[in-house]
Amino acid sequence: MTALEVEVDPGEAGFDAERLGRLGTHLNKYVDRGLLPGVNVLVSRGEEIVYRHMYGARDMERALPVEADTIYRFYSMTKPITSIAIMQLYEQGLFQLKDPISRWIPSFAGSQVFSGGNALEPQTRDATRDISVHDLLTHTSGLTYHFHMAHHVDEMYRRAGFDWTKSPGDLESQCDILASLPLLFDPGSEWNYSYSTDVLGRLIEVMSGLSLDAYLKKNIFEPIGMVDTGFSVPDGQEERFASCYYPDGETQQATLLDDAQRSRYLREPEALSGGGGLVSTLGDYHRFTQALRSGGALDGKRIIGRKTLEFMTSNHLPGGVDLTEYGRPLFSETAYDGVGFGLGFSVVIDPAKAKVLSQRGEYAWGGAASTAFWVDPVEDLTVIFLTQLLPSSTHPIRPEMKALVYQALL
Repeated sequence: MTALEVEVDPGEAGFDAERLGRLGTHLNKYVDRGLLPGVNVLVSRGEEIVYRHMYGARDMERALPVEADTIYRFYSMTKPITSIAIMQLYEQGLFQLKDPISRWIPSFAGSQVFSGGNALEPQTRDATRDISVHDLLTHTSGLTYHFHMAHHVDEMYRRAGFDWTKSPGDLESQCDILASLPLLFDPGSEWNYSYSTDVLGRLIEVMSGLSLDAYLKKNIFEPIGMVDTGFSVPDGQEERFASCYYPDGETQQATLLDDAQRSRYLREPEALSGGGGLVSTLGDYHRFTQALRSGGALDGKRIIGRKTLEFMTSNHLPGGVDLTEYGRPLFSETAYDGVGFGLGFSVVIDPAKAKVLSQRGEYAWGGAASTAFWVDPVEDLTVIFLTQLLPSSTHPIRPEMKALVYQALL
């Protein structure tokens, strides 16, 4: 396990230690009020950990505390890893971003767009073009998620078997089912959070000839020492796994949703989800964010080129607009105002419009169980926050954390 102790005095790293301590004090209140099971936080500047805080339980029912090596469901914090993986193949010349994905997944040829009717009797028309790899990376593919509850197409996903707890078949068949359903809009015309990154996972399999788990292990996890990351809890490590909770409808108290000792994550999944399937630890994800912070390499092992990463973490929305102007105002793991989107990451483009203390060029993402990270290339800063409460929109923890971290900089 990666050591996760403070490595430098906050003052030497440009922080006011007392003001930085406000972060833990604030997060503890969520736990003390029963709103979160526990919290696990890391702040680093440069190569050194500046701040660590753990509080509360990983398993409230068994009174097991949060520990440095607790294993969490990372849900959509899987997406940046999958995005790095597909861009590794781009760096090998295996595809261009404008290429249609039907070249590797033929069922996506000739996509149809929903034009009227309802989930049982949809009307469709031909899409203006096929979905490209770039569309998947930027969530402008026209795909959607079953949980949006906002459109007839969302309902069609649910009727096709997409659900929080299961998927309709393995990754290959899941992609074929997605391809058979109508798109929400023409590819490249809007932003909508979706199964796009799961389809990227299938592209990785077809292009590389490896299963997604084998590819990630060989090309990302092993090179930078992510020893506890995978699509299921490692054998014999069940005790370290955190339970997952949801807010009670009346009291908002954290209520058991997925018991760590009975969870489906204790078994290999039928479909490997590049969009939300990984479990991991704070230490492992810290190694990933440190590789990003340092331009794509860690301890002499490069997982992505420096220029490729700069390209990925720039805003790719047309005309440099933000998600408010280009996206559908549905559930996502980021705010919309003042925030653009790159290739697998949200990107802050206007902190004033975002109305959150933040840094232009800061890139980030989060997970459905309220986990989050961001990397700030200007301040040379990385922050990771872990807990297990679905959904991530329950509490305003992410903007609060940004204010609490940035206010402590000297």
